[in-house]
Amino acid sequence: MKIRISWPAGQLTATLDETPTSKTLTEALPLSSSAHTWGEEVYFDTRLTAALEPDAQQVVDPGTVAFWTDGDALALPYGPTPISRGGECRLASPCNLLGRIDGDPRVLATVREGDPIRVELVP
Repeated sequence: MKIRISWPAGQLTATLDETPTSKTLTEALPLSSSAHTWGEEVYFDTRLTAALEPDAQQVVDPGTVAFWTDGDALALPYGPTPISRGGECRLASPCNLLGRIDGDPRVLATVREGDPIRVELVP
């Protein structure tokens, strides 16, 4: 299943795996939120809750679509965060893995703190 994430300066699509959290997310779409940035990560509140899944990870590849259960937020890392070691993408805490961004995740560098974000299913 594919989702589109858009903000004033751009948009991207992502392919989600079938997981309990991705199912919860897609059933709630479309949703709108405000962007936050943390190093080279964009995250935003979804107003959804999900339990931490067994394969949750804290260090992920750039372009991973993750759900931060501690903050009820979608986390989209594209490079190092303030707690990364070297060039890794280290999230604030282990997150549920939902899927991958299609194409170059560095397009997320155009997201600014406070930007309106919209997430919707791609038909």
